[in-house]
Amino acid sequence: MKINVTLVDGLLPDKYGKYALPETIKNGKPLISFPINLEDIPKNAKSLALTFTDPDSIPVCGFEWIHWTAANIPLTKAIPENYSQIAPTSVIQGKNSSASPLLDSLDKHSIGYNGPVPPDKTHDYILKVYALDNELNLSAGFWMNELLHQMENHIIDQAEIVLPSRA
Repeated sequence: MKINVTLVDGLLPDKYGKYALPETIKNGKPLISFPINLEDIPKNAKSLALTFTDPDSIPVCGFEWIHWTAANIPLTKAIPENYSQIAPTSVIQGKNSSASPLLDSLDKHSIGYNGPVPPDKTHDYILKVYALDNELNLSAGFWMNELLHQMENHIIDQAEIVLPSRA
């Protein structure tokens, strides 16, 4: 399986992160997810799942920031822009790190996509897409560890791509 996300000058386009239009940012969080193109999805796959995280956040906040998790994505070669907000109800989205009780900042944007907002330098974000042999039994607002546990022994294929985003 292969993932392709269009970059501009080697970076995630500004509209999906820190420099998004003000009307697409709520509580400091960019909400328009970027389009994702997929190739070579295994024919026996039944659903897709994804994680989008920032390991470069560890020195800044002490943990890998979770920007987006989703499961039960129908098989598709193109996940469109803004999918986090327009996905069918059958797609289950998990909590992002804005839901952390350590932050005292719970808001209605703690589920679904929170775009990159690197505070100190360009960060390398990791998008992973998983082809699964089933759909997962998750509820909206699941934690990423629940997703990872439910995917155990159900991953047929996976791919990842590094998406740098500027500070």
